[in-house]
Amino acid sequence: MAEISFDDFMAVDVRVGTVVQAEPYPEARKPAIKIWVDFGGQIGVKKTSAQVTVHYTPQTLVGRQVMAVVNFPPRQIGKFMSEVLVLGFPDEDGAIVLATPDKPVPQGGRLH
Repeated sequence: MAEISFDDFMAVDVRVGTVVQAEPYPEARKPAIKIWVDFGGQIGVKKTSAQVTVHYTPQTLVGRQVMAVVNFPPRQIGKFMSEVLVLGFPDEDGAIVLATPDKPVPQGGRLH
């Protein structure tokens, strides 16, 4: 993988927010959940879909803090418009585990 500059890293706006709503997305080609994340004052609530159904249900996502890229342009995912990219890592079987802070932090905090 090519090296990037610090300015390249700073161009990616990764913020923390709290899932305020989640619901099944049965129309998705691969199993997914629709997620609404509150990033606080300046950013507000943004929506996305995520293929995280192996480890999470809509009920277990609500109230969880997650990390997401908030400065990508909106992207149409089937009939749903995704406004942010929630971040995660694959487990040993390839199922996504969400990236989260290990202690509660203020909404909208930026990754350093």
